[in-house]
Amino acid sequence: MQRYGMVIGLRPEKVAEYKELHAAVWPEVLQTIKDCHIRNYSIFLRKLEDGRYYLFSYFEYTGDDFEADMAKMAADPVTQKWWSICGPCQQPLSDRQPGEWWAAMEEVFHLD
Repeated sequence: MQRYGMVIGLRPEKVAEYKELHAAVWPEVLQTIKDCHIRNYSIFLRKLEDGRYYLFSYFEYTGDDFEADMAKMAADPVTQKWWSICGPCQQPLSDRQPGEWWAAMEEVFHLD
């Protein structure tokens, strides 16, 4: 099992919409996430003092081919539709790696 942490900005005018969307994630999207070997998935919201918002996601990957599972998820038509709705709410970090939407984070500590 591999743990992942990722971060992305959230447009201030989209905070309420993003929360509403994630209060009722489509069942097909949830199933695709599970089918791609992701479990214990959480998204956290943080507002900074300067008014910027950030989302932090955490999940555990239990498969053995992360790239293939992420490609499978990206190819799912329902997930693509979900992303087309959520994507405009998000504001990717300017220093993210090529090909990233959410910026990957380095794990520096873990305690079971």
